[in-house]
Amino acid sequence: MHDLEKAQQEIISDFSLFDNWLDRYQYLIDLGKALTPLHEAEKTDDILLHGCQSRVWLIITANADELIIRANSDAAIVSGLIALLIRVYSGASAAQILKFQPEFITAIGLQQHLSATRANGLHAMLEAIYKAAKCYSPEN
Repeated sequence: MHDLEKAQQEIISDFSLFDNWLDRYQYLIDLGKALTPLHEAEKTDDILLHGCQSRVWLIITANADELIIRANSDAAIVSGLIALLIRVYSGASAAQILKFQPEFITAIGLQQHLSATRANGLHAMLEAIYKAAKCYSPEN
């Protein structure tokens, strides 16, 4: 079983290693560069996420026991945000996701340091993950 809380704590710990936001942004960019790329044929308009200024292709394959998240963006920092979300949520069950509070966003300072458009994109990605979890939740 995927441990969302452990993944969240690891992210908080990783970001605590950096003294300033320039280094944290660079770390986010590096995380994004390490994402497994989607195939060009997968980058279709029907999986483009609305609410993001940059282009974000989001694929969630799921059942009640596990949501697998794959995504890419054409923007470096947004790709890093995707990497964080995949690290926390991908592999978790729908029930786990619906009960989880993403405290790492505030804990690492994303709330204060993301531009409004990036914050909207992050919110849109989280909404899509929670919407998928609701669809696959055993309670539905």
